[in-house]
Amino acid sequence: MNTINRRLEDLRQVMRTEKLDAFIFPSTDPHQGEYVPDHWKGREWISGFNGSAGTAVVTMNEAALWTDSRYFIAANEQLKGTEFVLMKERISGTPTISQWLGRMLQNVKSPQVGIDGTVCSATAVIQLVTELRHEGGITLRTNFDPLKLIWNDRPSLPLSPVYVQPLQYAGESAQSKLHRIRKALRQQHADGMLMCALDDIAWTLNLRGDDVHCNPVFVSYLLISSQKATLFVNPDKLTDEVKGYLHNEGVETDDYNNIVKGLKSYPDYNILLDENETNYTLAKAVECEKVMGESPVKRMKTVKNEAEIAGFRQAMLKDGIAMVKFLRWLQPAVEAGGLTEMGVDRKLTSLRAEQPLFHGISFDTISGYQSHGAIVHYEATPATDSPLRPEGLLLLDSGAQYVDGTTDITRTIALGELSDEQRHIYTLVLKGHLQLQNAIFPSHASGTQIDALARKDMWREGYNYLHGTGHGVGSFLNVHEGPHQIRMEYKPAPLLPGMTVTDEPGIYIEGRFGVRIENVLLIKPYATTPFGQFLQFEPLTLCPIDTKPIVMEMMTNDELQWLNQYHQMVFDCLAPHLDEQHREWLRSATKPLNKP
Repeated sequence: MNTINRRLEDLRQVMRTEKLDAFIFPSTDPHQGEYVPDHWKGREWISGFNGSAGTAVVTMNEAALWTDSRYFIAANEQLKGTEFVLMKERISGTPTISQWLGRMLQNVKSPQVGIDGTVCSATAVIQLVTELRHEGGITLRTNFDPLKLIWNDRPSLPLSPVYVQPLQYAGESAQSKLHRIRKALRQQHADGMLMCALDDIAWTLNLRGDDVHCNPVFVSYLLISSQKATLFVNPDKLTDEVKGYLHNEGVETDDYNNIVKGLKSYPDYNILLDENETNYTLAKAVECEKVMGESPVKRMKTVKNEAEIAGFRQAMLKDGIAMVKFLRWLQPAVEAGGLTEMGVDRKLTSLRAEQPLFHGISFDTISGYQSHGAIVHYEATPATDSPLRPEGLLLLDSGAQYVDGTTDITRTIALGELSDEQRHIYTLVLKGHLQLQNAIFPSHASGTQIDALARKDMWREGYNYLHGTGHGVGSFLNVHEGPHQIRMEYKPAPLLPGMTVTDEPGIYIEGRFGVRIENVLLIKPYATTPFGQFLQFEPLTLCPIDTKPIVMEMMTNDELQWLNQYHQMVFDCLAPHLDEQHREWLRSATKPLNKP
């Protein structure tokens, strides 16, 4: 019996004792983060699937895992040899979790399903309760975590120290932010709020930590009332410097494990809870009147101030220098032989680490050669690490954390001879990237309303991609930041000046190759007309886009002009910081293109 199936047997023994007919393992933690500390990676532990999104469900006789299109290929591989059946979300014919449980438990008398309420949002639990009732009156239990009994070597909660983000990069004091938050709360008719999202807490208090892989945040809660703010955090994580800093900013501290006590002694009449961020167990513990609504911090954080924008520019400059050094090194290294996908990752990370204020990568590098490039969230392992040859395409999606900013960039690089199909699809993706980058749109438009600009040319030929076209980027914070997004699914969050957002269309041909091109953009004012304010994008990312795969006949004059302008900006910004050899390579990589 393999490890996963043995764990399922242990789980089922506990389920029998607890009279549970099924148990659900989401990918989330008590703070509803995209990336979670190892302590809360229960779904990965029980299933063996390590993607960032997915839900595992286990009954007494079956096991299934739901995930989205980014992970279909990876999940199919990782679930081999286990009981788990892959359920492809948003694909016709795939049942929802509740529907599947209704079928699996239809012959069970008074069925009871479990889920750990501390790691599942209040919104998700409430919706699940309703759905399960419709599937034959299934009861949901939320006060039990079987992993406490069967995960014997479960990692402890992280203990990395908290540190202060200097005001020169934050641009606004914690006191000022708390004042703005309380003002926004009054507009929502709330006396205070419980803040659970780790990046919101880090931004509000101008603190950072290293508790979550790639994201400079720390495990904590922040309880704000009309008169005081209390940070609930493990006291061992606070240095004397941080304690003194928090005292000067008017913030009290308490132990992380005392959050329920803190909620019960909350002094005001009502409290704002964001049900999408607050876990169900904490939401139930609140005894005063609840005001349900979106945390005001989300939208505050996405609009960057002048210091944060300046930090982004500095971070992108350093990242661009590292990328140019890497790209100049890459082709000779491939031709010399012996270079693999993981070797690409190591080299690029080492070049970034040479830059000032480097603080690690912002997400796990996607270095996908040829067929691996078609796996949207591919991560090379020793078992899959593919050698690079002087032919075909390398899709390289990577980013870094610098104390002054966060980067996220994708380049698809021709390593040698390409097929006509590869060149055609590369050009379609480039056209989409440029059409979005150069869009002019009304202020407060949502990302959904401009998403089609990146897809229109590929749609005409029957191509599409199922991931979003763009996401917000934090300021030395999480590389994925919302609520604004650019994607097909309706996201009403408005696009506003000062926001950062990525531009990353792609096309993926399963089993053969993938193409994605990504820059980080800054939203800026364009013009004010009788019809209101209009906005534009400014590319912040400084790195040449590979021109070798372009089919020139497919490009419009405007698109070529946009690309030439972008490349001129890249050269002008980076050249003064490069030696002669790298400057000459960059000059060649950014030379203007003209139609034959």
